[in-house]
Amino acid sequence: MKTLVLGSTSVFRQAILEKLNLPFQTAKPNIDETALENETPQALVERLAIEKAKAVTPQFPDALIIGSDQVAVCEGEILGKPHNFENGVKQLRKFSDKSVTFYTGLCVYDSKSDKVTSLVESFIVHFNSLSQNEIENYLKTEEPYNCAGSFKSEALGICLFKKLEGDDPNTLIGLPLIKLVGLLKQHGLDVLAEQQPV
Repeated sequence: MKTLVLGSTSVFRQAILEKLNLPFQTAKPNIDETALENETPQALVERLAIEKAKAVTPQFPDALIIGSDQVAVCEGEILGKPHNFENGVKQLRKFSDKSVTFYTGLCVYDSKSDKVTSLVESFIVHFNSLSQNEIENYLKTEEPYNCAGSFKSEALGICLFKKLEGDDPNTLIGLPLIKLVGLLKQHGLDVLAEQQPV
C-alpha cells in the first residue's frame, strides 16, 4: 500500500481517518486560505483542499495525500472558525433559528503521478432558536473556537440543533468519510482489501 498522508493537523480529521483502520501520517500544510475575488464557497473549499494536499508533497514525494477544507455559509455569508468567544457568540447568534450549509472540500492527491481527484460535499444544519444564555453557556463549556461555525457536532454542540441533513455525519466534523473511501478507490486503494485481520 502507498503511504497515506493526511495534509492536516486537525485532531478531529485525524480521529475520523482512524476509523478506516489504515496506517497514515500527518503533515501541516502551510497555505494562504484567503478567498479569491468572487470565489464561491464551493470553489474555495475545493481549491484549498487541493492546495493543502499539494503543499505537503515535498515531504511525501510518493504518497496518497488527503486534503480537506470547510466553510459554513449562512444567508450568503461565508463563515470560518471563530477563534475567540466574542466571534463565537456572533456566529451562533446569527445561526439562531436558521439553516446553515457547510461545504467541505475533499481531495486525494497522488504526489508521484500528479493525479488529483476532488469533490465538494454539503451538509445542512438547522439550528434551534438560541438564547444569549444558551449560546454563552455552550461556548464557555466546549470552547469550539477552532471549529467552523463555532460548535462541535460530535459533542455538546448537538444541543444547538433542530435537525441535521446530509449523507455522512463525518462531513460536518471535517472529513466526508464515505466520499473519501470512493476517492481512495479511484487511486487504487481499496480500504476493505487493505485490512489486516488480527
